[in-house]
Parts: sequence; C-alpha cells; structure tokens
Amino acid sequence: MFTRNWSRPLLCLSLSLPLGSALACGPDFPMRLLDNRNQSLAELPEGNFRFEINRLGQAISGLKEVAEVTYGLEAADYVEQRSQAEEEGLSAEQQALVKQLRALTDAHQVEVQGESLPAELRLYLAGAVAFAAGDHGLAAEYFHKVLDLPADQRALRSTWAAYSLGRALFAMSSQAGAAPDLLAQSRKAFEQARQLSADGFSDPMGLGVASLGEEARVARTAGDWNSAIELYATQNRYGSTVGYTSLKLLMADLAAMPEDQLAELLKGKPVQQLVTAGLISRLGWSFGDQPPSEQKLIKLLQNSTRGSLDNADRLAAMNYQQGDYASAKALLEHAGDGGLAWWLRAKLAVRDGDKNAAAAAYAKAAQAFPQNESWGERRTPDWAFETLQPKCRVDGESAILALQRGDYLQAFDQLYRSQDIYWFDAATVAERVLTTDELKHYVDTQVPAPPALTQQDRDNYVPLPVAAKLRNLLGRRLLREERYEEAPAYFDNADLQAKAKGYGELRQDAESKWWPSKRASAYYQAGYLARFNGMELLGYEMAPDFATFEGNYSLETTELKVGPLIAEGEVQRQNASVAKPDERFHYRYVATALASKAADHLPHSSQAFAAVLCKASMWGTSLQEQSAFYRRYVENGPYVIWAGDFGHQCQDPKFQDADKRYVTEPIDAARSALRPYKRPLQIGGVLAVVAAALLLINRRRKSR
Repeated sequence: MFTRNWSRPLLCLSLSLPLGSALACGPDFPMRLLDNRNQSLAELPEGNFRFEINRLGQAISGLKEVAEVTYGLEAADYVEQRSQAEEEGLSAEQQALVKQLRALTDAHQVEVQGESLPAELRLYLAGAVAFAAGDHGLAAEYFHKVLDLPADQRALRSTWAAYSLGRALFAMSSQAGAAPDLLAQSRKAFEQARQLSADGFSDPMGLGVASLGEEARVARTAGDWNSAIELYATQNRYGSTVGYTSLKLLMADLAAMPEDQLAELLKGKPVQQLVTAGLISRLGWSFGDQPPSEQKLIKLLQNSTRGSLDNADRLAAMNYQQGDYASAKALLEHAGDGGLAWWLRAKLAVRDGDKNAAAAAYAKAAQAFPQNESWGERRTPDWAFETLQPKCRVDGESAILALQRGDYLQAFDQLYRSQDIYWFDAATVAERVLTTDELKHYVDTQVPAPPALTQQDRDNYVPLPVAAKLRNLLGRRLLREERYEEAPAYFDNADLQAKAKGYGELRQDAESKWWPSKRASAYYQAGYLARFNGMELLGYEMAPDFATFEGNYSLETTELKVGPLIAEGEVQRQNASVAKPDERFHYRYVATALASKAADHLPHSSQAFAAVLCKASMWGTSLQEQSAFYRRYVENGPYVIWAGDFGHQCQDPKFQDADKRYVTEPIDAARSALRPYKRPLQIGGVLAVVAAALLLINRRRKSR
C-alpha cells in the first residue's frame, strides 16, 4: 500500500499508470497459421462429419429438400404441425370435420361420420384413427384403399397414405418377430412415398424425405447396414438432421460391436465409408488419448481395405492422421486428382523435404477444391477456432512456403484471399513483411475502397469488410512512416480521413513554423491527437497494439528466428518494420515524444512548459517516462499552483502567453547572473558617465 511519507506528486503519477498488457482472455480467437508453421504444415485438420456423409448420399430426381425436420413423432409440436398440414386445400367446413374425426377412436365411425368428405380424406383419416388405436392391420387396409384410388382423386393424401402404410407394416413386422415379408413390404411403401412426393403429390410435412429415415430403420432391422447407411446419408443430404443424428448413432453402435461382427460388416463399402468419415472427422474424440474403440475401428478398417482403391483419398487421410505415412503415400497413388489427395501429397512432400514438389501439390489442391467447400468450425489443440474452408487453408499453408522462399507478395495474396479466416496472418505479412510500397501497390491495384459503413451499421457493430481493414492498415502505416499526404485517402470514413489529414498537417507545421511557440503548439497538438486517436491513426493491426481488437486484447507473440521454414530475409524485414518503441500502445510513446519536443521549444519559465510536461505525464506510458517528465519540470519549470497535483490535474498549455517569455527570459537570466556584482557595477557606471562627460567638455574647448 502507499504510505503517508510518499510525496503527493509521485502518488499522482502512480495512480495514472496504465495497466500492464495481458494475454488475450474472454473471447475466442481465430487460429493463426504463422504462429507454428511446422505444425500448420504437418497437421491434417479433422474433417467434417456432415460434409463427409453428404458425399455418401444419393440424389433423387424431383425430391425437395427440407429446411429442417418437419416431421417427427417425438417433436413437441408434432400434433400442431400435422393439424396445420391437414388443413391445407380444405374448406373451413372440411377443416372442422377433419378435426372432429381425428378425435374418434373407431375407424368405422370415421367412415360413417365423414361421408361428406372426399374419399381420400375419409379413408386416410379412418386409417390414421386405426393406427392410433394400435390396429395396424386395419390401418394398412385403409391406406391401401387410398392408394388404390385414381391418381386424380388422391392428390392430397397419396404421400401421406404411402408413408403411413410403411409405418403400419413395420409395426406389424415387429409384432410378428421382424417378419421378412412385412419388412420388404414396408420398404416398398416408403419408396412409394418418396416417389409420390417427387411426382408432385401433396407433401407439406416433408414425408418424402422422412421416408428415407424410416426405410433406413427397416433396413437396419433386417440386418442390411449398407442400405441403412445410404438411406440415412441421403436423408441428411436433403436437409434432415434425423439422417445426421442417425449416422452418428450408427457409428457409436459400430464402435461398440465385437471385433468379429464388426469385421464382417466392414466388408461392405457403405460401412467402410461411414467408418472412414467418422474417423477422419474425429467423431468420437477430439484431443488427448485416443479411445480404445477408435483404435479398434482403425485397425479393422485398415485390414478390411487393404488393396482397395475405393475411397482412397479418405483412407489416405485417415492413415496420415494416424501417423502411418507409408500407407497414406501408397493409397495416394490411386486417389485421383481431388483436392484432399493433392493436399495430402503436399504435406507428404513437406515431410520429405521436397518443397518444390510441395508447392506444386498445394497449387493443384487449391485448384481442385471448390471455392465454397466448407468443413465447418473446428477447435485447435490450443483452443483457437478455425472456420475450415479447405481451399483457403491450402492457400494459407502454401503461403508459409512462399514466405520461406521470399515470394512475399504471393504469400500475402494467398492469405488475404481467405478474408476473415486468416486475417491475422495476412495482417502480419502486410504490416511487417511487405514493404510499404509493395503493400501500397497491391492495395491500389487490387483492393478498391468498399462503401463506407453507415452510422446505423456502426451502431449495430457491423464489422468492417476485410478490404477496409487492409486499407486502414496501410493508412496507419503511411502515417507512421511520415507519408502524410498519401495516408488520409486510405482510411475508411470521412472522420478518420480528416483526423489523419490534421495529424499530418500538425507534424509538418511542427517542422516548418519559424516562431518557437507555433512549433511547440503543433508538436503538442500532434501528440495529443496521437495519444487519443493513435489506435485508429497509428496503431499496428497486430503486435504490439492489436488495433484489430481496438486494443482491448492482445495475443501471445513469439520471437521470430531463422529456421527451416523462416528465411533470414523475412526476419530482416520484420525487424525493420517493428514498432518504435516495441511496446504495447506504442503510439502513446510517440505522443509523449512529440510533447517532449514541444517542451523543447518553450521557455522554461512559461506556464505552457509546465502544462505540456504535466499533460504528457498523464498519457499512460511507463513509470520511468512519467517520472522523467516530473523531474524535468522540477529542475527547470516555474512554480504553478497545481504543481502539487502534477501528473494528475493539469491546466491546458497557454502557448500565446509564452511568447513574451522568449524576450524576458534571457533578460531575467542576465540580471540573475549579474546580481552579485550590483554595487561595483553601480559605482563603475557612475564613473563611466563622469568620464564621458569630461571627455565631451574637453573636446568642445579644443574646438574653440
């Protein structure tokens, strides 16, 4: 704690100190490829299970996707969904009657009381009531009757009837001990439901897509795992989360199976593909020790696929992730020209030290991956997050090799194309590796200014486009390098442009004005602007200021050293562009340096001299610098009434009042120097006057 014997000025200084910089905490931050370049090139990120199983599903002509699961007996609002769907295409009287018949428990009563309804509605409702009562045989009879109607008489309930028939037959098979014939009939009914939906018969609840999952359950019951997997995968492809969840459950079931049973199932290609998709997506685990069940799956899958060329790129990926690089390389000989295959070839080339082959493979991988292919979000082992778009990731890894061989612009371009995904890496290269002229030429030719955000956008925290962030980065860099006339145009809004222009003009005035107080005022005003708008005008996007977070957070940084993936040229460029000083909020030190120059041009006896030093000591740099300002004031400055609160309460400097001090201060200094000789000088002065008078009198006499 502070004690009473500490001086008040030092207490004020200590209270004004900034908090020390800390590592980022709170929000999660994106992965940076350049942090650990070896790791970025070596790892193959886990795949995305949903994306992988989408590759297994089949397209069905005419079948429409569902935005979400629109049908499910377990859904809390299932009855409400069904009631709303049943009202479509009906008159108000029919809607009321249908609702009334739904409440009955006797199918025959439905037929009688619903006589005024069209046959398809009456027969379907009778079947639905029988199904709800547990009389699945009677329900199936009614659903058959609906489907036996001419097509033009069952437009509303054909899909419903086929779907419900499939469910009724499956229930009957369960009661009969999974009777094969009933299971087969059930599957045909679900196939019919899909076809009817695809043919345009009414399907407001997405029963055509739902039938895929229902048929998959029937196939699984019959022991046909391959068909079940294909059906669930197709259901997932058409937008149903039921298919996705069901395949995850199948993976869990497979992992729990005895080895002999699992080995037999793995002879089927769909089972192999599902297990491979689960393994490369790390469905059962993320980090840490691999569970025994996963190890079992890997061993059995590797045994079952020896010599197989199907799914070779995915199998190679699984082997690569497990560290079996020889098997991965062998599989890649048969993996074709897909993006994943070329990505793996690039990684293996890096492992072999053949960077030329790696660069060529990365280029082919970038061409092969579709621009919009996404594997979703992932977490890295250090808990950063990554939006994994393979094309962007491949470009980013290729940029590491480009940096190593000195192709700095290519490296930046590859990182910048990812937009927000690897912006931290792109920003690092932009402000630390590229020269200012290289960056400026790139921006001028390839990054036009996007439309400025409206005030409403800013109020709603709409993020800046990456193009605007890059242009801001360049504008700040130009200001730091004293290219004042070029900088303002790159800032993203008129306010910043005006401040950048004003800062440049003040810096130029400080060097060009001939009167000292004018120069001092310009230095001080530039320092003030640097202190309180420095993050926006002068801050580094990344270290040490982290303008990308508006200075609210910082990220851990490591010293850049020459190594296998870091060439000396890049190290030299980064060292040449380091912040001066290399301190968090470095622009505050720029501000205090300008304030110190302002004081240099002021008379020490002026209020402005004291005020400038006092203000600068409040600008949140280091304790040493703040103490230096105070010592400079104590040693050279005038007494001011607020000296006791120096560094805490300061007046604004009055530069105009300092002007007269330029004349009075030298005179006062001379008087102070001569004061000890005042008496002799007075006598000498009298004698000098008398001598001058006598000399004048003597000259006049001679002239006569």
